[in-house]
Amino acid sequence: MTKRCSWCEGNDLYIAYHDTEWGVPIHDDRVLFEFLILEGMQAGLSWITILKKRPAFRIAFDNFDAKKIVKYDKHKIKELLANAEIIRNKLKIHSAIENANAFLETKQEYKTFSKYLWQFVDDQPINNHWKNKKEVPAKTELSDAISKDLKKRGFKFVGSTICYAFMQAVGIVNDHTTDCFRHRELIASLNAKQVT
Repeated sequence: MTKRCSWCEGNDLYIAYHDTEWGVPIHDDRVLFEFLILEGMQAGLSWITILKKRPAFRIAFDNFDAKKIVKYDKHKIKELLANAEIIRNKLKIHSAIENANAFLETKQEYKTFSKYLWQFVDDQPINNHWKNKKEVPAKTELSDAISKDLKKRGFKFVGSTICYAFMQAVGIVNDHTTDCFRHRELIASLNAKQVT
């Protein structure tokens, strides 16, 4: 029987996300922006709620195209607030637009958002070795530093806890527990990339 992180057990959508996405290092700017917005949308909610709504979010937010989102006007905001398929939180929707602007400005400075983000770990994921989910922190000094820098750049809904969840999602940290099959797989895939 395949051993997984305990948080994903009992839900097929969670299991698929855990097995194929969570903790995989991402360098694609559009995907990084999507996760940054979705993690902010998750604040106060469960991640499974966001996963269930992710297809609707992609449609509503133009597949997380920051260049389109930054141009959203009051009519588009009204449309989003009326969309029952997504999280209809006024502050979070406005923050997505502000984050699109901050994202594009950061991209302009660094050429890619990926380059900006991955500099915090010298382009190398952190492989943690937690035995169980109780050991996994909600935030770290690194997430504090990233949060502080993002806020300085004008990003919203990027507190340290949200930033740490973002770091886990996009593979900056590998927080699969050591008994999970993905912990070993991710380390092996990173080592293979370094060899070639």
